[in-house]
Amino acid sequence: MKHPAILSLGEVLWDLFPDGERFGGAPANFACHAAIQGADVTMLSAVGDDQHGRDGIDILSAYGIDVSLMQVISETPTGTVGVEVDDTGKPTFMIHQGSAWDNLTWNDAIASRIAAVDAIYFGTLGQRDPVSRATIREAVETAALAGIPRVLDVNLRTPFFDAEMIRNSVQLASILKLSDDELVEVCSACSISKTDQFEGDLRVLLEFGNLDMVILTFGKDGAVLVTPDDTVTQNGISTNVIDTVGAGDSFTAAFLVGELRGDPHDKNLRKSCEVAAATCAHSGALPETSVDCSSNNGTPDCGGLT
Repeated sequence: MKHPAILSLGEVLWDLFPDGERFGGAPANFACHAAIQGADVTMLSAVGDDQHGRDGIDILSAYGIDVSLMQVISETPTGTVGVEVDDTGKPTFMIHQGSAWDNLTWNDAIASRIAAVDAIYFGTLGQRDPVSRATIREAVETAALAGIPRVLDVNLRTPFFDAEMIRNSVQLASILKLSDDELVEVCSACSISKTDQFEGDLRVLLEFGNLDMVILTFGKDGAVLVTPDDTVTQNGISTNVIDTVGAGDSFTAAFLVGELRGDPHDKNLRKSCEVAAATCAHSGALPETSVDCSSNNGTPDCGGLT
């Protein structure tokens, strides 16, 4: 079976839960889950010259993820995010500013790696700073010129986005994935008048961005996939929800790997929902790991391999 080559770029950080610290960041979670699904993954991000940064690189490496493009920036710390989870398992985030991943810079090694991958993944949060935004745009534009699929996984975190960022990102992507909570904001940014018919809204987005497909997730209620020629729906998968952190990241990882392998859309959408449901059934974005992260203020759950 083919092992798709994927480049994931954006934030690597630590989520500070009330009960401990966990490795995270949507692109990092995506990278780990894509590796679990059998992809050959390269992670492009920046961390500080600190324990969080060293542990983060160790965790990525433990999944077999290529970390040769990871940048270590001594002047800024590895990113951290305060997380609170409500009674339904839904998280809220307080994202700390001045993080290493805001200072991600372009180099020739990135261009060389892009030429060798089957797809590139990026989000919106990683573009909050002009420095990292320029690097991510350069990477995605390079992939576009080479005809490489570009997956935009929208992750809107107030106040770190604006209409121009969303609009430009959609137009750079070839595959758009977003949640029902994000649809209104994305439509507004793209000057699309949202209706009560989500399929029609997705088709307008498809045309606006000249996209190959749009995937909309509905949390526990499943997902819908729209292409120029078809619409595929998938009901939610029943599970015992512990928390929903990382569910969307695992969904996108499973979907992209399936797409690159040529799986039928209905089969791929169902598997992606199953993977997301399994993520909701444990605490944190990733399964427990064998990586020793005990240096991080006690015994945090680092996420990762068992």
